[in-house]
Amino acid sequence: MTWVEHLEAAAVCAVVAGAAALWLPARIATLPEPDPDPEPTAEEVAAKAARRQAAQDRAARRGKTLKEPVPEPPKEPYADLARRPRLAILLAAVAAASGIVVGLALGWDWSLLVWVPLLPLGAALAWVDWRTRLLPVGLVYPAYAVAVVGVLVAALVEGDPAGPLRAALGWLAAGLLYAVLWFIYPAGLGYGDVRLSGVLGIALAYLGWSELLVGLYAGFLLGGVLGGGLRLTRVVRQRHIPFGPFMLVGALVGVVWGQTIGNGVYGG
Repeated sequence: MTWVEHLEAAAVCAVVAGAAALWLPARIATLPEPDPDPEPTAEEVAAKAARRQAAQDRAARRGKTLKEPVPEPPKEPYADLARRPRLAILLAAVAAASGIVVGLALGWDWSLLVWVPLLPLGAALAWVDWRTRLLPVGLVYPAYAVAVVGVLVAALVEGDPAGPLRAALGWLAAGLLYAVLWFIYPAGLGYGDVRLSGVLGIALAYLGWSELLVGLYAGFLLGGVLGGGLRLTRVVRQRHIPFGPFMLVGALVGVVWGQTIGNGVYGG
């Protein structure tokens, strides 16, 4: 079937996902604030000052002046985020647009039980991460519950006993990959990204291995190319660009083009 034949499914997915997103500002307002960072010890302050002085000395030897780093802006409270004007409309629009993409790609397939309920949560997670550089567990853990229940129900009605196993392996593969990357370079990847990767691994692997591989790779590609471009053009001035939105968009790329790319690479 072509995408044109999936227009009805796309319309229904857009309406359901968009309507479900309207209540999410109220949920964001109730998210608990993260614990504050502990005050640095005297030894840590001294070590940081020594590193700073060494960097200044190296710059001076090269005839340059060390630029002062731009401090990261303080985290905006979740309650303030939730009061943003027209936030509900924004999240509904993003979720509805994602519903159109998923509906066009999948059509009337039982896997919509997995993906459509995740779209409003994905929109909220992308927004919160972009504004705060955090992926709160108050949104990630419900996404796990939605994904697992969706997989089990879809596999039951579809008669696909291998689906839950494939989804579990996708959770393990994606989570392990991100955990290793976080362990190697924690400054470039937050542990919230590790948590989110498991949700995407479940949902993508239920569709197939090609969707999983393409969805994960697309997230890294988009994060590197678009994130770097946003920094270079100074559209975004903060040092650490949140990775969660790119992970979520990459997952949609896996849904849309994963099977096509997989067939092109492996044949079939």
